[in-house]
Amino acid sequence: MKYPAIEINLSKIRRNTEIVVNICKNYGIDVVGVTKVSNGSVDLAKAYIEGGVRILGDSRIENLKAYESLPVKKMLIRIPMLSEAEDVVRYADISLNSEIEVIRALSREAEKIGKVHEIILMIDVGDLREGIYYENEVFETVEEILKLKGVKLTGIGTNLTCFGAIIPSRENLGRLVDIKDKIERKFNISIEVISGGNSSSLCLIQKDEMPKGINQLRIGTALILGLIEVTWTRIPGTYIDAFKLIAEIVEIKRKPSKPIGEVAMDAFRNVPVFEDEGEMIRAICAVGKQDCDPNFMEPVDKRIRILGSSSDHLILDITKCKDDYKVGDTISFVLDYVAILRCMTSNHINKYAVEKGKVAYAVEEGK
Repeated sequence: MKYPAIEINLSKIRRNTEIVVNICKNYGIDVVGVTKVSNGSVDLAKAYIEGGVRILGDSRIENLKAYESLPVKKMLIRIPMLSEAEDVVRYADISLNSEIEVIRALSREAEKIGKVHEIILMIDVGDLREGIYYENEVFETVEEILKLKGVKLTGIGTNLTCFGAIIPSRENLGRLVDIKDKIERKFNISIEVISGGNSSSLCLIQKDEMPKGINQLRIGTALILGLIEVTWTRIPGTYIDAFKLIAEIVEIKRKPSKPIGEVAMDAFRNVPVFEDEGEMIRAICAVGKQDCDPNFMEPVDKRIRILGSSSDHLILDITKCKDDYKVGDTISFVLDYVAILRCMTSNHINKYAVEKGKVAYAVEEGK
């Protein structure tokens, strides 16, 4: 194994997926398995499918291309760029949209290849990221979509917690259901899907407050970490440690705990603050902020404390470990979502699939 490395426990991801899919099924909700954290890993996508997912969602067309041969629908979950319309209809069966100009471009490209591309029209219910905010514009956009060939208005959707950190509620998702009913009455059509947000919307299932009519969620965090965002509670039976970072120690020295000299901004324009804790045994691992985020990871060995990092060096306090570590040894870390995302999108982190507790093979993104 080459270091630094990230181990991806596919069995745990598969199990997490099974649990979340079954929970949602009890509420009549389909799960779109969001794969963007994996940087186009077909192995992780297959684990989702084996866990019961029937639609894969990603924010980048390049990742969806890698899933072309997989026997499920693919959804582009970032509203498309006008310049990528041709690839969107070629590699995605469904896309989230808010701009009629882009939808017209998707229509033209879909007609060229004899395909019907499905549209989820995004509606902003308060988070103020993507989506149409005013109802009259929703109706105007629906009217225009219905005139187009090559596209089908499959549903409406929204996003919450990602920008404005607005919590999903019975009220804001209920508004989405009301708008769906108005569209159906006004245009005498059937809206098949109400896509009610991401993993954070699971908090409404947790409280038994999910509005009737929400029948799809786009879930990533809950599948890879077994957590419900907003409440940050663990879903019973799931694993939080499906991803582990392993880094090699390149230095161990006894040093003061507080740097000596005048303090300025560091390379990331932060002014660090250190307490004088006396001398400590410090270890440096060969990984840094270029590849991971130490604020969103924890050592598996609870005696170790993360002190900080620079671009390529992770500094640890291993004083409580006595002589348990030496240069060349490795230290493992459990990762949160942000750290997983950084590690998986870094070319400098080696990726390995783990099956039945053993490293099975190296994972290549986009393959």
